[in-house]
Amino acid sequence: MSTAPSDTARPTIRDVARLAGVSIKTVSRVINDQQYVSAEKRERVRQVMAEIGFQPSQAARALAGHRSHQIALICDNPNPWYVYEIQLGVRERCARDKIRMIAQPYDRASPTLLEDIVALIDQSHPDGLVLAPPACDDQRVMDELMRRGIPYVRLQPGMRIEEGASAAIDNKRAAYDMTAHLLELGHRRIGFIVGDRSYAASGQRLAGYVRALGDAGEELDMELVRQGRFDFASGEAAAEALLALAEPPTAIFASSDDMAAGALAAAHRRGIRVPRELSVVGFDDGPTAQIVWPALTTVRQPVRELADAATDLLLDPPGGGAAQQRHLPHELVIRGSSAPPNG
Repeated sequence: MSTAPSDTARPTIRDVARLAGVSIKTVSRVINDQQYVSAEKRERVRQVMAEIGFQPSQAARALAGHRSHQIALICDNPNPWYVYEIQLGVRERCARDKIRMIAQPYDRASPTLLEDIVALIDQSHPDGLVLAPPACDDQRVMDELMRRGIPYVRLQPGMRIEEGASAAIDNKRAAYDMTAHLLELGHRRIGFIVGDRSYAASGQRLAGYVRALGDAGEELDMELVRQGRFDFASGEAAAEALLALAEPPTAIFASSDDMAAGALAAAHRRGIRVPRELSVVGFDDGPTAQIVWPALTTVRQPVRELADAATDLLLDPPGGGAAQQRHLPHELVIRGSSAPPNG
């Protein structure tokens, strides 16, 4: 007669099948709550699982339906808050379906980038992937996933936005709205700090700034546009260059809060009063926006909700030709760092 596994051995799906007198496939069907198992066998399997303390592993779940019940998140961003919010949004949505999230750091400069992602897929066999910026626009990654038939959803894509499933805000419109806010306050010389070139959102936000100036009848002065990298140091350096101009701007719009914080530091070091002598605004509305002084006027993008929406599209894709894109709203948050010029 078959005996239970020893106290020191971790029970396996084979132990369950042996003790219940059924096949491994029957056990996997019970674990995955599938059909084609009689009530008597189902109850017997569950009783054995309870008696020996068996906990279904991802591998056991994968035996039925060839699913791993886990998805991978590919993400890279210089802002830890942004990465955390994305991970939290993906993880919370996964938890509702008892799906595991695997988070894979993404180094866009790595020469082995594609090989690293392929290794992740081969080792963990995710049921799908959420591609966050800038991976969401890496054609090599998307081509490999399509070749393998692995579903993916893009978060904040900047290229071929209507192709495939994605979740995003309108970065161009958001930057347009913030620039329009500064124009309405009376600013005409508005400096703009562009984000990292490898992120599509950087170009989208720059386009919104340019469009708002044009619609207001203001000529674009490229001397007022400076390159940044979405981090504090680059925002500080860009602001220093803007404030050193013979005719400096009366407002600076940085396309991330971290760069806006750098701009505030540059202004404070020069003894420039914000917002009386200079308005500084940002983009994101992360923790930085409220811990700097004065608190930042900024664009709030719902990062966690975007990640949740992208994951939902992956786990529960719409059928019948329904839209595969979800667009979430942004919001202008007005705080103490913006005011009319010379107010």
